[in-house]
Amino acid sequence: MSVRKTLCRLADIPDGGAIALDLPAESANAAEAYADSLILLRQAAQVFAYRNVCPHAGRRLDWAPGRFLIENSHLICASHGAVFAIASGLCVDGPCRGESLAALPIEIVGDEVHLAQL
Repeated sequence: MSVRKTLCRLADIPDGGAIALDLPAESANAAEAYADSLILLRQAAQVFAYRNVCPHAGRRLDWAPGRFLIENSHLICASHGAVFAIASGLCVDGPCRGESLAALPIEIVGDEVHLAQL
């Protein structure tokens, strides 16, 4: 049986933008594979969730806490310029080309975004 954790409201994520969420310690322990920081990216009614870690160097993707470089439906790592397709998490250009961001299972219920946990 899965348990859902409410992350935020859909309106908290700007359309075409992203937010970072740091899980509280107890949540991070329950979902250790998700790490402490998540990135939620929104395109209209769709939300994509990934660990906020670049596969190239293991650094956060934001250039300042919760601030991301997004251009033409792509997320750009602030550290080394890796370019990720938002819908798939696949690196399409840069030092980790062909690798992917670690996706997280989420669902939108009403106007809330939930993280599914086992």
